[in-house]
Amino acid sequence: MFHLHCTKKLLDRIKPEISEPEQSDTALGNWYATVLFWKPQVALLVSERTLLPVLMPLAPAATLARRFPSQLALVLKEHGVSSEFIAQEVWRMDRVGFAKTANRSVVGILNEFVKQAEFWLAAYAYENGDDDDLLAISAKLAETPCSPLYKGPVSPDKALHELVKAGAQV
Repeated sequence: MFHLHCTKKLLDRIKPEISEPEQSDTALGNWYATVLFWKPQVALLVSERTLLPVLMPLAPAATLARRFPSQLALVLKEHGVSSEFIAQEVWRMDRVGFAKTANRSVVGILNEFVKQAEFWLAAYAYENGDDDDLLAISAKLAETPCSPLYKGPVSPDKALHELVKAGAQV
């Protein structure tokens, strides 16, 4: 099971049942999510543990949490993560609990990624609605140095690789 902490903008769109936030039993931990009002609209999800960003189409919004594990698998594959780790992570994401945002640091990173994604949007011309562009933008965002990671691997892609290398005991 994983927990998805959503911004108010996203909660208003998907209208889920809110539960008490708990720790996810996945290696990447809890996830934070917001909506980007691009055409077509996009959801940005960020791992609380590694700050790994994942962009995916929002529509249909009601199925976002169900579709997320497969999009995460594509992003992890793009980062060269082993298929065993990917399979284990997706398997643990069989259920989802929704919660309001609770970690201001991760919300700040979400907001920063939204600004940077606007830049990469122009570079990758997402106006055509190409999901491969979302994968490329997610990979570029993962290279961003993030202050919550400064004591360690500095960027989400490096934090991900350290987590996978360490075996991520949950």
